[in-house]
Amino acid sequence: MSEPHSATNPRTSPGRRLKPAPLLFEPSEATADPEHFFDLESIEDPRELLARSTELTLAFRAAADRATEFQAVAAAQLADPQRFDRLSTAMIAERADWTEDYARKMVEYGRELMRAGTITEA
Repeated sequence: MSEPHSATNPRTSPGRRLKPAPLLFEPSEATADPEHFFDLESIEDPRELLARSTELTLAFRAAADRATEFQAVAAAQLADPQRFDRLSTAMIAERADWTEDYARKMVEYGRELMRAGTITEA
């Protein structure tokens, strides 16, 4: 099974935007300035700007992919029938703001990751 892809969540209105998690490596003073983003606004050379912004894009994609893997493993662990406090896929979906169908896919993906040893259980 390949990695689940994000789908439109019917519980989320089209205009609703989730606030992104703060990035730990960006100085807090800089985040107070809405025009600041990793000092990209100070780069004047378009070649350098393209190179740096591309680096950031790739890093964010890799981070998002890795975070998705951890979400899937957590979902699989929470759905484990051997847990006394096991959660249903509906409860997992509610906690993660997913649809129930997406939660089922993430549970299965997490189980595959754990079987493959890609991510070990906590």
